[in-house]
Amino acid sequence: MIALSDTTLTDRKIGSPATNLILKKLKEGKKSHKTFVTNYEGKSKDGTVLRSSTYFIYDESDEIIGMLCININFRKMEEAIQYLGDFVGIDRPVDGDQEPHVEHLSPSIEDIAISSIKEIVSSVNVPSERMSQQEKLHVVHQLNNNGIFLLKGIVGTVAQELKTSEATIYRYLSKMKKNELKISFEAP
Repeated sequence: MIALSDTTLTDRKIGSPATNLILKKLKEGKKSHKTFVTNYEGKSKDGTVLRSSTYFIYDESDEIIGMLCININFRKMEEAIQYLGDFVGIDRPVDGDQEPHVEHLSPSIEDIAISSIKEIVSSVNVPSERMSQQEKLHVVHQLNNNGIFLLKGIVGTVAQELKTSEATIYRYLSKMKKNELKISFEAP
């Protein structure tokens, strides 16, 4: 069996000994009869993690007579992916904010509002009917920060989702506007 390899990556040369994978496949012989094993972790002598693939070559008697082994220094690929991601701004909001944006696309204002409300309500991890006053204040505060109350007629929708009255929502908003309301909440 002949081993051909990029010697700069694995230090293997023609005549290098069989690897543990090759020995295992030779032992399995015809029982396994796989034509390839791909995308597994390989390790070079110096500990470099490689992404490896092996293709088995069979003769007419279905005996393994050779293998084509391809090893890629995956760390270099990760570095390239990271570099390209940084370069094009993947996972980074375009406006420079630190937190990612989620845009709700819907044909109706009510659908947009409801999906925003449900997203914030779900962050509390408590059903609306069991929320404490402080949790509801937190939700209203978040909705206010997100501009939901700029939409006409939305107070009723928020009140309905939070299982409270419109008057209560208006009271929370009024106190927020006057900075009378202290909101302390830690999401679970």
